[in-house]
Amino acid sequence: HKISKEESTYKLCRVRKVFRGLRGTPYCTTHDGRTLRYPDPEVRAYDTIRVEIPSGKMLDHAKFEAGNTAIISGGNNTGRV
Repeated sequence: HKISKEESTYKLCRVRKVFRGLRGTPYCTTHDGRTLRYPDPEVRAYDTIRVEIPSGKMLDHAKFEAGNTAIISGGNNTGRV
């Protein structure tokens, strides 16, 4: 489908790691190499976050848990829901 103006302002990123840096500052790293400071305290590894592209700030997140719907995008099961 065609990407609208609203959809072009954010990107979905998967969280790889959540940790504390220098002086206890919380950070999270994403699958595409972004590092976000002060993420939501509920964000854990493998969650999906919505990042605003112009500012690089986190807008919201979706938890990685049993029962969520997903589409497989790689491997032998590509396209399955």
